[in-house]
Amino acid sequence: MSVPFLEENDQTRARQEHLESLRQLVGNAYPNKFERSHLVDPQREDTITSVVEKYRSFQPQLSEGERPAPEPIELANQQLNSVTVRVAGRIASPPRVMGKAAFVHLSDGVTRLQIYVKRADVKGVSNDAAQGEVDGWELFTLLDHGDFIGVEGYFFITKTGELSIHVQQLQFLAKALLPLPDKMHGINDPEIRQRQRYADLIAGSLQLERDENDLTPRETFERRSKIISELRRILEYHGYVEVETPMLTSKATGAAARPFKTHHNALDIDLYARIAPELYLKRLLVGGFEKVYELNRNFRNEGIDRTHNPEFTMLEFYWAYADVNQMMDFCEEMLRATVFAALSHTHVNYRGQDIDFSQPFQRLTMRESVKRFAPDKEISDESLLKLFEEHVEPGLIQPTFIYDFPKIVSPLSKASPKNPAVAERFELFIDCMECANGFSELNDPAEQYQRFLDQMSQRERGDEEAMVMDEDYIRALSYGMPPAAGIGIGIDRFVMLLTNKQTIRDVILFPHMRPERRAGEGEPAESEE
Repeated sequence: MSVPFLEENDQTRARQEHLESLRQLVGNAYPNKFERSHLVDPQREDTITSVVEKYRSFQPQLSEGERPAPEPIELANQQLNSVTVRVAGRIASPPRVMGKAAFVHLSDGVTRLQIYVKRADVKGVSNDAAQGEVDGWELFTLLDHGDFIGVEGYFFITKTGELSIHVQQLQFLAKALLPLPDKMHGINDPEIRQRQRYADLIAGSLQLERDENDLTPRETFERRSKIISELRRILEYHGYVEVETPMLTSKATGAAARPFKTHHNALDIDLYARIAPELYLKRLLVGGFEKVYELNRNFRNEGIDRTHNPEFTMLEFYWAYADVNQMMDFCEEMLRATVFAALSHTHVNYRGQDIDFSQPFQRLTMRESVKRFAPDKEISDESLLKLFEEHVEPGLIQPTFIYDFPKIVSPLSKASPKNPAVAERFELFIDCMECANGFSELNDPAEQYQRFLDQMSQRERGDEEAMVMDEDYIRALSYGMPPAAGIGIGIDRFVMLLTNKQTIRDVILFPHMRPERRAGEGEPAESEE
């Protein structure tokens, strides 16, 4: 049985024929498991990466073009030939067949390991319940580049000095019905990379030619994981408690944005994918938590561009009894530590710019930043934000806190005690991108109620992103919320900086894109880039 929507050509037909022959030979072509050995760690299965790291020291150290001497290889093999290993992986290169033997490389997505298959020595394993023996060489001849196999054998060093496994048992695990991407250059088309992330990850693991400073797709997402783990570690070290708040809410509150709307049939109510968890997290401050955080997915029904995706990851946390200045200090300290943990240094090369996290972040009021481009007398509350976005934001390369925002665009933040016309709010800009937004939290229920009324008036005048009234949040504040500071940090944009990726889609495993059009359905959709 073939897969109906796969492109049919000589390669896919040959692979399908090999699959049918494999079924005749081994029975079940997609077995349930393969048991790997435990040489490196008795508590963990051996991966190709782990065994290569453990045994690579047996490889002779050679200069380019140098051939190893036979004596050290013989000494190494006296030890290695007694080590039996069982590993599994993807065939990462077309086999090099030399008469009745062949070499091929296996990959676990990170590391390659050469295997040696000799017709006289290899036994095949049936995938039926009894797992009997089949012709191992015949099984090997039916394999294609990209297939998954499991092997058992002993280590040895080849005459060229490469660590390899002499295969004694071979088991087929899964067929690659499609040919793999170009192993030399990877996938260059960003549309394919982002739409077919699985192919992008495969191509990155096979790619032979790349800049040593350029991360593979897997390395990019491993670094993302490391960044998030370090942020979690820092917060938990400082006493923050991780919580979870609703992703479907009855009101689209917590930020100024257009929501996604759905309907719950059993309750017969409309619900919204959350645009921010802010009001729920502050309810927890009311309830007695003093430090809370959430690594949350937010959803906003807005445009898509280099720095925006409809679904994105935000870190939000709240700190009772602190104000905006303490939050700026903590944000700077946390990001600097995270950069060092991820990169082992504090200088980030992004889009050809050297961004220095080791120096104190610049801090400017919004009005101070705009006065460089416009006379103070021409700056009003209404024009301040527009002037900032047009003239200042494009030049903010190094980490810079912009604070003292107009109160009119900060409905959830406290007014400054020094100037009631501005909000105690800041945004952090790095390479012209807003990467964080924080403020001293408004905790006066009467004033918050009036701010919501003002937002409702803006909605009535056509502003679809203005906030809606949240009566329950006002009730929560009426129980009393301590003074507090809060912040939201855009994880995707921060990862972009630390991986030198130019678009947010390159740091999201499965970004949203227009539907793919198949042949015969008209012109293909244009990339949103």
